[in-house]
Amino acid sequence: MKDLLTAKKLIIRTASALVVLVVVMFVCSLIGTESVSLKAVFGGVGQQATVNPDYEIFMQVRLPRIILACIVGAALACSGVIFQALLRNPLADPYILGISSGAGLGAIIAVISGFSWTLWGRSPIAVFAFAGALGTVWLVWSIGRLTGKSHVTGLLLAGVVVNAFFSAVIMFLMSVAKAGQVHSTIFWLMGNMTEEDFFVLWVSAGFVVAGIVALFYISPQLNAISFGEDDARSMGVNTTRTRTIAFAVAAAITAIAVSLSGLVGFVGLIVPHGVRLVFGPDHRQLLPLSGIVGAIFLVAADTLARIIVAPAQLPVGVVTAIVGGPFFLVLLIKYTRKVGWLGK
Repeated sequence: MKDLLTAKKLIIRTASALVVLVVVMFVCSLIGTESVSLKAVFGGVGQQATVNPDYEIFMQVRLPRIILACIVGAALACSGVIFQALLRNPLADPYILGISSGAGLGAIIAVISGFSWTLWGRSPIAVFAFAGALGTVWLVWSIGRLTGKSHVTGLLLAGVVVNAFFSAVIMFLMSVAKAGQVHSTIFWLMGNMTEEDFFVLWVSAGFVVAGIVALFYISPQLNAISFGEDDARSMGVNTTRTRTIAFAVAAAITAIAVSLSGLVGFVGLIVPHGVRLVFGPDHRQLLPLSGIVGAIFLVAADTLARIIVAPAQLPVGVVTAIVGGPFFLVLLIKYTRKVGWLGK
């Protein structure tokens, strides 16, 4: 019989994971095609008109990219936890409801249109991808509500159909687009970490952290829903309200992640499962630990993407799939006999 989760255990595990995250961020900030001296970095921007290359590389390139990877990894991992709980489907991830195709459609429309304006420092691709992701979620949710009692099944089927339809539209638009436009869109669709303005990073991080905190607040209700609608209602849980809040928050932070980095696969699928298999299915710890582990995983993956074929760079989505797949299989084989899907 597993030990019950206590506040002390939750604090210790979360704090330990945060320490590991800080260490990984620090180590990865020193890895790259150019060596960086921390002494020179702490020296600041340099004297008078002298350029401090170590400071520029660390503060303007690597640190923003590492923070971006943390934001995206945490958002996708926590969204994966929510969709797996709400849909009661171990294969659910943040993109299962057509979010990826909606974001991709918005991105390619922005590319083909040739827009060059910015909104709060964001490019048209990011803005259109965010709008496309949210619009698709709203469409799928609306269709799912029409199914009545089979709401979960309706959501899944609506997501599959909408995803297939939007994917076909994307293929059509790419077939009539110019070669340069197609290349930039494909690279975005594979996931890519780019240097961002600190204002954009902090605002995005604020929304993502607020979303994760809101999800953590309803984690006891999510535990009940994981065992079924009837059981949750018998415990006094308002399942409709809980589902709506969780779905909306998870979709919003996924849209933020997509607008920042494109489509980074596997994080929202393997990280929640890995944390669940090792620590158990209680959402009170599954959410914060998945967020931190997701950040660790994507920071490490992006560092590999920066150096593995240097001076060229791989899309980080390629690395997450290549590295994450075998790692998840090892976890599955090692722990699956000890921890069931619902911890039974």
